[in-house]
Amino acid sequence: MRRKIAILGSTGSIGKNALKVALRHKDKIEIVALAVRENIDLLEEQIAKHQPKAVAVYDVKKAALLRKRVNIPVFEGMDGLREIATFPEVETVLAAIVGSVGLLPTVDAIKARKTIALANKEVLVSAGAYIMPLAKERGVTILPVDSEHNAVFQCLEGENRKAVSRVILTASGGPFRGYTKERLGKITPSEALNHPNFAMGSKITVDSSTLMNKGLEVIEAHFLFGTPADKIEVVVHPEQKIHGMVEFVDGSILAEMCEPDMLVPIAYAMTYPERVKGLLPPYDFIKNGSLTFDAPDRETFRCLDLAYESLRLGGTMSCYMNGANEILVERFLKGKISWLDIAEKLETLIGRYKNTADVSLDSILAVDALSKKEASEI
Repeated sequence: MRRKIAILGSTGSIGKNALKVALRHKDKIEIVALAVRENIDLLEEQIAKHQPKAVAVYDVKKAALLRKRVNIPVFEGMDGLREIATFPEVETVLAAIVGSVGLLPTVDAIKARKTIALANKEVLVSAGAYIMPLAKERGVTILPVDSEHNAVFQCLEGENRKAVSRVILTASGGPFRGYTKERLGKITPSEALNHPNFAMGSKITVDSSTLMNKGLEVIEAHFLFGTPADKIEVVVHPEQKIHGMVEFVDGSILAEMCEPDMLVPIAYAMTYPERVKGLLPPYDFIKNGSLTFDAPDRETFRCLDLAYESLRLGGTMSCYMNGANEILVERFLKGKISWLDIAEKLETLIGRYKNTADVSLDSILAVDALSKKEASEI
């Protein structure tokens, strides 16, 4: 029987790769519904190829245009995303819309008892203290799609979580590893969008250049695996062949490795607990004979420690940090602030914020809105 899947963010890099997996495994995967922010031209092509039963477009005007061009239901706005996330026939929701806009649809999908393949790390960063208990209450499985968390998830399969001594996340180090502060002050958006290993969306690529992406992954790992901050480590691994490791109390270390291609973790999450034939050639150990590791430069790339600090402070601090960072990255891409300003302004904002222990959904939504307002004004 085929797995019935909805993809939130089907025109992004994760969504497009997920559709490649679906095409390769038509006997195991059925694409029931798709949702996007605004790219209706690509969505129209996806509709023709995958024949979903319904779609949603977050941009209301673009939804109206698409409605004239296709013969299936086209939902719109946030309500439309939530409609797709709870579509009756869907069993698994691949949450791949970047940013906090993906929060409410993911919450709705959990309440509707859909399995969640989570590629939107901001959902757990902003609302992990709310999301994880809700998923447990509803008996919902959350399958990580990020390559690092997918790796850790695989390493933990069948293991006693109490025997874990460390979770280790690898980082490429970004395109600016080794740069002087003077050089970093001149970074352009086009330079920041040039990731050394992965082709990703603009927001996550900039986050990778500041090491904020790794900081967000630390917070996500904490919520996904119940691992405290002081047991989650980050190591720079430029080759990006090993994606995550788990060290156990006996000294054993399990690592998951593969080519740095999101097709692997996406396929794993879409077909779990089954493993299906991959789309990549066999791994070449001779060609990839060297693996190197280094410590992250935490002084230069301040965002990593700001994320750790937010996690340790608890409450809604990581929600506030996440929303503020989202806007600061957006302002950098528009040329309104410098690359260095992202961390400097974020540190100032975090220092001003009055943290709260209220992690209800209403509180999280309010803090997210506040963080974005304040980050747009600083």
